[in-house]
Amino acid sequence: MSFDDVFERLLGNEGGFQNDREDRGNWTTGVVGQGQLKGTRYGISAMSYPDEDIRGLSKDRAKFLYRRDFWDRIGADKLHTAIGYQLMDAAINHGTGNAIRMLQRGVDVADDGSFGPATRQAVQERGVDDTLKLFNAERIMFFTKISTFGRYGKGWMRRVAQNLRYAADDYNAPWYGQVNYAA
Repeated sequence: MSFDDVFERLLGNEGGFQNDREDRGNWTTGVVGQGQLKGTRYGISAMSYPDEDIRGLSKDRAKFLYRRDFWDRIGADKLHTAIGYQLMDAAINHGTGNAIRMLQRGVDVADDGSFGPATRQAVQERGVDDTLKLFNAERIMFFTKISTFGRYGKGWMRRVAQNLRYAADDYNAPWYGQVNYAA
């Protein structure tokens, strides 16, 4: 699965423009009722990108931001396809640091938010199947601790359920670029 494929799949999770006043991500300050209410489009939020024209954001601009700020930062092109997609989805939804920390907690290494040699080795040792299960367990735990879980939790759980389906489909896919951590 290429970056382009991942991007198109993620748009299915993120959707188009939304401007929910109760969603802190839609505010330029990340605080409900403070700053400008600019919304979220394609998963690009006013909180993370306060200077972007969110309503007018093009798909091409979103794709550029996905690659630069998420895909490249998490090193998705060096992961197994299934893990790369899951980590990318979480990075878009929670930020790269949180996504990597979820992965690290899942594979039982220090959760410093940096995908370094210890994390790579732990993922390799755990294997794809266990890593996917443990990562998604950590992600569910993360979601349940968010104060707005009562309002948005049902949608978040549907997202993880769909991602588990993708994980089953992607499990037999190759490592991106055939890179294996043991090499």
